[in-house]
Amino acid sequence: MAKKKWYVVWMGHVPGVYTDWDKAKQQIEGYKGAKYKSFPDRAQAEAAFRNGYATYLKQAIPPAPGAARNPRTRPASSAFPSSDAIIGRSISVDAACSGNPGRMEYQGVTTVGKERLFHRAFPLGTNNIGEFLALVHALAFLQKQQQPDLPIYTDSKIAMGWIRKGKCKTTLPRNKKTAELYELIDRAEAWLKANRITNPVLKWKTEVWGEIPADFGRK
Repeated sequence: MAKKKWYVVWMGHVPGVYTDWDKAKQQIEGYKGAKYKSFPDRAQAEAAFRNGYATYLKQAIPPAPGAARNPRTRPASSAFPSSDAIIGRSISVDAACSGNPGRMEYQGVTTVGKERLFHRAFPLGTNNIGEFLALVHALAFLQKQQQPDLPIYTDSKIAMGWIRKGKCKTTLPRNKKTAELYELIDRAEAWLKANRITNPVLKWKTEVWGEIPADFGRK
């Protein structure tokens, strides 16, 4: 009996970890520069996917014999992969804040077409909180839609880090003005604790692609 394998697709139509080769193959066929690899167990596959292709490559290819090591050089620390081309079948999220803190809102849209999928607004918040809540909202939204592999774009490294840690690391005071906002933050953190993230969370390359489709256009 053949041993079960797990397949990581770092760059493809829908990046992710797959247990079926036929499904993984669909993600790389016709995708220029696809990056993928099979692994013998789930833990290795999920770790490789979280760390990204660049980190995996550095770990997989040892330095040449006699090559000097630079103690300051570290593997890439991003917990989520990215892609050289925009994945059209995806959603994008963003937040905006009038003042920091100030009136805050966030939304999620289809990356192609910019169709709004969800939107929330609060009288007091911060941009980082909005970016964090937008990502959790998108993850929960796609779970309900039974789309566990659809990528989510964000332009916030801070929000990606908070998602990875499962904690909104804000210093915004918890008081009557922020009670509704903190209620949602608590629910978001509880959701992250109770659920496994399967949707790829990708960094939007603003310097290459321009503003993220979910941008509120207030810059």
